[in-house]
Amino acid sequence: MAQGDSDAAAQTKIIALEHAWNLAETNKDSKALSAILEDSMVYVDYDGTLRTKAEFLARVKMSTTHPEQEVTESMTTRVFGSTAVATGIYVAKGVENGKPYLRRGRFIDTWALKNGTWLCVASQATPFIH
Repeated sequence: MAQGDSDAAAQTKIIALEHAWNLAETNKDSKALSAILEDSMVYVDYDGTLRTKAEFLARVKMSTTHPEQEVTESMTTRVFGSTAVATGIYVAKGVENGKPYLRRGRFIDTWALKNGTWLCVASQATPFIH
């Protein structure tokens, strides 16, 4: 298989994983999220908080947060051998601490191919300020 073909397959896989991430977060499915996040993953949240995988999963499960929708408006992926970077624009809406929220911003996720499986090793979400 040519490198371009394998890069295209990796890009397709990363896009599917990104959409699965959105769905799992909307459904508060920490088991599904855990399966696609590398154990030493670093997450920079929309408010600048640095989180470990365990801290990110705990935030997703919080009873005070009720996501209604997490979608990716646009996304680009680039593959660099066994590493891939996904960038795009996200929209998240729901209720947190009894107050509705609507967040729109840019994200960058770094994926690594480990033992034949793509796992997210780093993620950052940056809100658009209006």
